[in-house]
Amino acid sequence: MSTAAPPADWHRLDPRTVLVTALVAAGADRVRWHRTRYRIGTERVDLHTGLLLVKRRSLARSRIRTVDLTANLMLRLLGLVTVRIGTGEQGSESTLVLDPVTRAEGERLRLLLLERAATASPGVHREGELAVLDPRWIRYAPVSFVAPMLGGAAAGAVMQVSDWIGAQGQVIEWVGDRFRETPLLWTIIVLVLAALVAGVVGALGLWIEMWWNYRLEREAGGTLRVRRGLFTSRSISVEEARLRGVDLVEPLGVRLLGAARLDAITTGLAKDHEARNADHNTLLPAAPRTRADSVAADVLREPDTPTGAALTPHPRAARGRRLRWSLAAALAPVLILTLLGALLTPVLLWIALGCAAVAVPVAVALALDAYRALGHALSGRYLVTRSGTVRRSTAALERAGVIGWTVKQSVFQRRAGLLSITATTAAGGGAYTAYDTDASEGLTFAADAVPGLLEPFLERSPKGA
Repeated sequence: MSTAAPPADWHRLDPRTVLVTALVAAGADRVRWHRTRYRIGTERVDLHTGLLLVKRRSLARSRIRTVDLTANLMLRLLGLVTVRIGTGEQGSESTLVLDPVTRAEGERLRLLLLERAATASPGVHREGELAVLDPRWIRYAPVSFVAPMLGGAAAGAVMQVSDWIGAQGQVIEWVGDRFRETPLLWTIIVLVLAALVAGVVGALGLWIEMWWNYRLEREAGGTLRVRRGLFTSRSISVEEARLRGVDLVEPLGVRLLGAARLDAITTGLAKDHEARNADHNTLLPAAPRTRADSVAADVLREPDTPTGAALTPHPRAARGRRLRWSLAAALAPVLILTLLGALLTPVLLWIALGCAAVAVPVAVALALDAYRALGHALSGRYLVTRSGTVRRSTAALERAGVIGWTVKQSVFQRRAGLLSITATTAAGGGAYTAYDTDASEGLTFAADAVPGLLEPFLERSPKGA
């Protein structure tokens, strides 16, 4: 009779591995620091780094558009910053990173490389401080889309970590024991609420880390500077010469509380892979809509903000299109559940009925809201377009920044007398669209916005016709 072998024991790696790893990492950083040199010339910025394979990088000073400073908690304690010098083009080759230098040196480089001859801009404007943090703005953090995302991430992290330590089964069993006598529906509701609470707490913490010490100011020479951050400080500079407008963004939850955030429409913001998620174009976090409008006016040096201009509403045919799209998206899963219920089990039919009862009113409400959001206008030097419901965007784009127009008209739009017209630009998202405008009105809007650009493609009726 054979006996089972005892389970094998678990063993750790030699603890000296940690020491070796730390020494190797420290040595590599020491070599990198020793072999990194930079030089600011009259025409170029040069960076040399590397030991065996020396890498030489160079940027023309005339092409430099951003000099951003960041410092995590450790760098701040040491009085150091990371300087990111960029041309605003795509890819890491358009960015030089000096990591780290002293804060004084970082400020010197920022002022030196962004130095421009001060020119007076037309219109009413303010110098110095344009906006500072109001701690009451934190109330908008829990209603952003970040909260449910963080809640889901927290639940996933619990399961992942428990799996790493081999305790996922125990976690599931513990949760099951807590809700053993609770109906399934209430169990799901409680778990979802717990995830949302975790998401709200995470959203509040993330907002504090990102926006504490926030300050927006206009510096001499025409540079907008955003400073923010609790543990990791960030300083982002935007040349007004590269500014082409602003985008007033109202996510659904924030909009329901009467707030909006303000983004810059500008050329030349750093977009390398390390800065991709750094909110480089945000000038103002979610704040009361009136405050966002006033900051937009100050940023654009306008007495009245274009984002508050009265917009031309779009035809009712645009409302019908949104209702059809929204109902189709809502009823597609209901139809699938109905077919499966007819083939498999009547339970799915009840689920389909419940989904329809919830989804159809929501779909109609969102479609009507999306229609009410549609609008366009010309406001002084700017053309304004607005659209969206889950994320409503009111973009004020400088008319001089429009480099072309794209006109789209599907078969269904043609039958309804509608078209969508897009202003293309080298700034911001590159395209700003007035969706489902009246066909003749949309073309007139484009022709008036940038005279001479669209006229060769418009059909003119002969005189006297």
